[in-house]
Parts: sequence; structure tokens; C-alpha cells
Amino acid sequence: MPAPAPAQSLLPEIAALLPASINDTWTHGQVKAVEDLLIEQGTFHFPRLETGLFAAATSVADDFHLTGYQNVWVRDNVHVAHGHFLWGEQAIAVEDVEALLAFFATQKQRLANMIEGRTTPDQIQQRPHIRFNGRTLTENSESWSHAQNDALGYFLWLTSRLATTGQLELSIEQAALLNEFPHYFQAIDYTTDEDSGHWEEERKVEASSIGVVVAALKLWAVILDEHPEFRTAGRGATSEFCSQLVHRGEDALARILPYECRQENSRKVRAVDAALLFLIWPLQVTTEPMARTIVANVSEQLAGPYGIRRYLGDSYWCADYRTLVSAEKRSTDYSEDQSARDQLLKKGFEAQWCLFDPIISIIAGEWYRSHGQPEDLALQKFHLLRALTQLTRPESRFGPYKCPESYFCEAGSYIPNDITPLLWTQANLRLALVGMLQSLSS
Repeated sequence: MPAPAPAQSLLPEIAALLPASINDTWTHGQVKAVEDLLIEQGTFHFPRLETGLFAAATSVADDFHLTGYQNVWVRDNVHVAHGHFLWGEQAIAVEDVEALLAFFATQKQRLANMIEGRTTPDQIQQRPHIRFNGRTLTENSESWSHAQNDALGYFLWLTSRLATTGQLELSIEQAALLNEFPHYFQAIDYTTDEDSGHWEEERKVEASSIGVVVAALKLWAVILDEHPEFRTAGRGATSEFCSQLVHRGEDALARILPYECRQENSRKVRAVDAALLFLIWPLQVTTEPMARTIVANVSEQLAGPYGIRRYLGDSYWCADYRTLVSAEKRSTDYSEDQSARDQLLKKGFEAQWCLFDPIISIIAGEWYRSHGQPEDLALQKFHLLRALTQLTRPESRFGPYKCPESYFCEAGSYIPNDITPLLWTQANLRLALVGMLQSLSS
């Protein structure tokens, strides 16, 4: 069963440019006109800090400063910077990664402490920090769910990717820093380590985190082969060492996928999670049959008329969240215990996120360009249309043409949550349009 039809229609200006049916013929010019319109409307405006980093979101909500989203997340920065890299603004991507390299240089002692046994994986605040002050490149003082192996993996992955394309030239000092990461992943045994993952919640062994590390180690191994001088930088690392860690990760994924988590603790087991989509794109660490299974599971079990749930039972921005949870507690660290928040959830009223329809559209486009099957092109169109209907309306408190983090139910109606616009959503939507243009050019 595919995802449901969207609850909202296209904005009139978009509807005037693009057929609203996947059965109609779409042209390159029509999709390019939509992209140009959204650029003109400011949908793809990505404000940057002086350091070159991106805050997670910008918002006109009165209490936005209480959400914490003015901070920098490593994960979000990688996805947003990767988008800029793909649509042709490589210099912005490089500046972002250079700033992340500068921040992680301040985290080198945390990496070393774990590798050398002075700290242990259960000392969460002693792990490298993944949310920080992007203006000063310094740590925040508050406690946070820093056990996020996916975030560390994303950093190593994009840094390696930019280096392999020649966009980023690494120094010996930077290579020494990056060589710490394979040793860190070995020290915590990333294939069995319980982390908070993409959604920064209760720790468990998550396929979506393991897969990011696998992708990162594969690319760093390529760098080590291309640059023999890096193999002895700092603690040193070899492509063979990275490959051994990759094999362990791939074995773990074979045991877990298509689940997100298969632990003995039934409370932690999760059959379907939208974060698994990122293992398909941009990371490409699954086979195509597994990728199609994951996409089908997400579409059939998590998709709603306004967006796609992160997972069943997700209480973040559940129905009437602004009434039930004070602004100060909406972005609290729930990694130790989220039972109180979970009690607020009414079954079936999870927030429906706007990150995922663009990603499924991108994935379907990759399949279409590989095989030429019309059903893949139809799937690409369908999820792009769903993504475009998620843009805010003129009557929205945020104004029109904004990309929300999610839609949540308030007083019986679905509206964008306070995290609007979310830069990660913006990047995904623009990349979905780029993918559609590529399919119509093939």
C-alpha cells in the first residue's frame, strides 16, 4: 500500500506550473520553473553563521529561543552542506566542513580518552559533543544526548567525500584528528554500542547509526589509500583497519535490517524507522532489494496525509504538544527517560515530518535512472508532490513557502510545528527537485 494522497493541495503558484497528477507528462521546464519560484520566494534561503556553519532552524515563533534549535547540530550541518555540494555551491560545503573540523579539534581529547580507556561509553557527557555553539565553536554547558554515533559518522563521511573529490585539502594535523575516529568506533564497538541516534532519544543498538559509520569508514579508507602520508598521522590508521571495522558493521546490518533495532529488550525493538532511509540515500550502504523493502515499510506504516512519522509511538510534537509541554521542555534531553512524554501520545497522532517525502523521491529517481522503469518515475513524482504540498500556506504564522520540520495536531487540525523553517527539510526538498530534473533529462 503506497503512502496516502496528501491532505493539502499545491500552492496556487506551484499548481499553475506543474501538473498535479503523476499520470501526466512532466517536463524539465515545468520542474525548473517550480525550483526558480521557490528560490525567488526564499524557500531555499540558508542563513549561515560567521563560522560558515548552519543553525538547525530559524523561526519567527516568539519562544523559538527556548527550542535550542539556534544551536548547531553536526548531523544537520552535514546534510545541509552535502546539499549545497550537490547543487553546485561547493565552497559553502567546504567552509561548513572546515568549521566542523575546527570544532572537532577541540574534541580530540574526548576521542583519545575513550580510545585509551580513561572514559567509558556509558559516560555520555564525556563523549565528543554533537550539539554546540556554532558562533564560537565551543561546547554548550547543558547536558545533552551526545551518544550519537551517526553524527560522528556523518562528519567523517562528508569530510572524506569532499576530500576524495578534491574540494577539500586536508592537512596532516586534520588527518591525525580524523584518524582518531576509526579507533574511537573500535573502542566503543559501534556495532553493539547503544546510542541515541538520529532522533536523540533512548539509547539502543540502531541500524541507522551503524550504517552511517560503515559509509564513513569506507570513504576514509579510500582517503588513506590515496594519501599514504596520512596513514602515520597522529595515532595512525590504515585502509585495512577501516575495512575490518566495515565488515563488522555490515555483518551487524545483515542481522538487524530491515529493522532499526532487534534487541532482546522488547521495549527497544523497532521494526520500522524513517531514519533507515538515509542508509539508502545519500549513504548507499544497502542493497537495492533491501532498500525497496525499507521504502515500502516506511510508506505503508509511517506515512500520513501531511508527512511521514519518524516511527510509530513517537511522542515528540504529539497532538497538542504546545499545550501539554512548556516551551522550556519541548527540546529536553529525553535520552535517559522519555516515559513521561510518551504518556502524552494519543495513538495515531504522531507528528508527520517533512524530511522524508523528498528523500523517497530522490531514491525513486535513482532507481528510475538506473532501470528506466515507469513505476519508479511515478513514485518519484508522487513523493515530490507530497513534499511540495507540505510548504506553509499564506495564512500560516510563518508565512508561505516555508519548509516545516513537521506537522502536528493542535485542537483537531494539523499545523506546522514551531521548528519552521527547518534547514534540513529545505535541503532535502531542493535535492528532490534536482533529482526530478535529472530524471526528466535522462
